Amino acid sequence: MTAYATAERATDGGTLACELRAVNHRFLELGLRLPEELRVLEPALRERIAARIARGKLDFSLRLRSPEGEGGLQLNASLVMQLSELALDMTARFPALRTEFIDLLQYPGVLQARSTDAEVLQAEALALLDTLLDQFVGAREREGEKLAVAINERVDALAACAAEVRQLIPTIRTGQRQKLEARLADIAQNVDPGRVEQELVLWLQKLDVDEELDRLDSHIKEIRRVLKQTEPVGRRLDFLLQEFNREANTLGSKSVDVRTTNIAVELKVLIDQIREQVQNIE
Repeated sequence: MTAYATAERATDGGTLACELRAVNHRFLELGLRLPEELRVLEPALRERIAARIARGKLDFSLRLRSPEGEGGLQLNASLVMQLSELALDMTARFPALRTEFIDLLQYPGVLQARSTDAEVLQAEALALLDTLLDQFVGAREREGEKLAVAINERVDALAACAAEVRQLIPTIRTGQRQKLEARLADIAQNVDPGRVEQELVLWLQKLDVDEELDRLDSHIKEIRRVLKQTEPVGRRLDFLLQEFNREANTLGSKSVDVRTTNIAVELKVLIDQIREQVQNIE
């Protein structure tokens, strides 16, 4: 399911910002972009994301910005004051001496990297990820509710098609029996009535779709049950749609009436529409 979420958190070591994007995918595929300071967290980040998300192609990025108005380096003020006093003293002794600011900054210890507690920063990053995942999963759940409504509408249409076929079957069987009897009557006047009845039974059995309709009803009940579950159901729905398609194909192959043929086509259209939606479900 496509989704997007972003979150930020201010820490003593700077501002952590992360985002998570997802597009449809049959399995879980996760790409990470991390700052060097937090590269050690990659296994933990992957584990936490996989625990909440089971399906999709995900791109996760985490950035660390220096505190507002500050850089990644800080000035050792006391050392600068000491060097300044020394420079003034040397200038009095050697009037030609010149002290350049850039040279002063290059003196060992004048500029220091801002110290950050690595463990605290890592804990903040993991906490931020939890917040991000809550937002991400929440967005997915809201989208999933909309998808469930759309799928249920098409499942209702599938049920209506199956019910229509059940209503048509007695009429179609009667019509086919009459047609076959008329043809046999044209072929020969002295055909054994018992043999005619036997041939009729065999022929009508080949056209029997009661089992297919029963299985369709069973699949419809199952897909409605699955859609009410809270755990990931995408793969289960994929399997069910394969079963739906098999029954629709059989109905179409056994059809001897344009009405049931059209219904079989409509069933396949609805199944394809559901399949497109299922690709967005975890």
